[in-house]
Amino acid sequence: MSINTKHQELEGLRIDRSAMADSGSPAPWAKMYIVGGVAIVVLLGIAALAYRFLGASAPEVETVRATAEGGNIAGSVVLTATGYVVPHHKINVNSKVTGRVKSIGVEKGDKVKEGQVLVKLEDDEFRAQYSQARGSADAARAFLDELQHGSRPEEIAQAQHNLDEARATLANDKLTLDRDRELFSQGVVSKQVLDDATARNESDQQRVNSLEKGLQLSKIGPRVEEIARAKGQLAQAEGQAAYAKSLLDATVIRAPVSGTILERTAEKGELITAQFASSAEGGPQGSVVSLADLNDIQADLDVAQDDFAKLTPRQKAVVTVDAFPDLKWDGVIAEVSPEANRQKATIEVKVQILNPDAHLRPEMNTTVRFIADENKNTSQQALGAFVPSSAIRDTDGKKFVFIAFQGKAMKRDVKVLSQRSAGALVSGLNGGEDVITTAPESLKDGDKIKIKGQS
Repeated sequence: MSINTKHQELEGLRIDRSAMADSGSPAPWAKMYIVGGVAIVVLLGIAALAYRFLGASAPEVETVRATAEGGNIAGSVVLTATGYVVPHHKINVNSKVTGRVKSIGVEKGDKVKEGQVLVKLEDDEFRAQYSQARGSADAARAFLDELQHGSRPEEIAQAQHNLDEARATLANDKLTLDRDRELFSQGVVSKQVLDDATARNESDQQRVNSLEKGLQLSKIGPRVEEIARAKGQLAQAEGQAAYAKSLLDATVIRAPVSGTILERTAEKGELITAQFASSAEGGPQGSVVSLADLNDIQADLDVAQDDFAKLTPRQKAVVTVDAFPDLKWDGVIAEVSPEANRQKATIEVKVQILNPDAHLRPEMNTTVRFIADENKNTSQQALGAFVPSSAIRDTDGKKFVFIAFQGKAMKRDVKVLSQRSAGALVSGLNGGEDVITTAPESLKDGDKIKIKGQS
């Protein structure tokens, strides 16, 4: 075979790349699909990265351990209500008079006995008024005594002596008149002399008549009407003296009953009035202290009208307070309001605490559990679990909480049994659950969570 023939065979075996490129190039629509697919893959990658770095982390939450509550209570609990500890009788001691505080003998928390001095007011003015009124009464009493005892014997004797003297003068002037008449008839004396003698005689006669009446009145004594008027004047003077004495006594303010001082509203040097406390700051006030007998206290409750039928008169109850949840006191219904509260749809019920002690203080938050049958054997009652108020959520009136369980938020429906200052007693939990108190509003059942403070 010649060299030319071999060259031609080799040329036949060579691949024509330009021809292959022309015959195997994809169609334009295929290129568009390929570019679009690549773009989608890139976008999905970017979205995955963004989700991973921006939104994939679980929300951080705070939890609190729910506390189970139960108790050894005789009989079943038919109703639980909350309220406040109040004294059965609280007394605001006010001043009856206006005066400035001279001294104060008590402090808040002191125990006092009935009649004990609490506050003294400055009394100089009241003491002077009483002295003046007492002097007027003494004068009126002396005048009445004078009328009732009549004239003294010496006064009657003096009146008799004056009458005798006037009669002697009358007799002498009568002789002179008779003599002057005779001399006038003889023309010895003038008409003027006769007239003067006649006038003196008539004057003497009038004086004698007056002295005779005076002597008569001295022996008879004063009229009944005069004595009655004097008695009235004495009664009026004695009343004014008694009133002045009561004002003086009111400057010493005493405890009306035995009890404990709850509040002291007066200070030394302050002006106290006979009115209630002024609303203006720094103005005069009438209240001095408030006190109550802390051995006679009650639990004041608002019971929903829907639950009121569960109660009976003198129904027994068990009383607890938030401050000492492990302590219990016996109680019994002592008072039920005769009318309901329209706005709150409740009825006020007061439970008398039968065995109060120093742990109980007015205005404490209290929970009262009313007992249905005290004759049953004592049994352990699972009452519910206590959770903070921030843990309870509400959707269309339905209460629920989220609990943290194995890194997820689990929804639990609950019912509020009683409301307290720091939270609520609820059913639907057994106690011991980690209740979520702080979390995003968008948290849903089953969402992954991260508990704050845990790695």
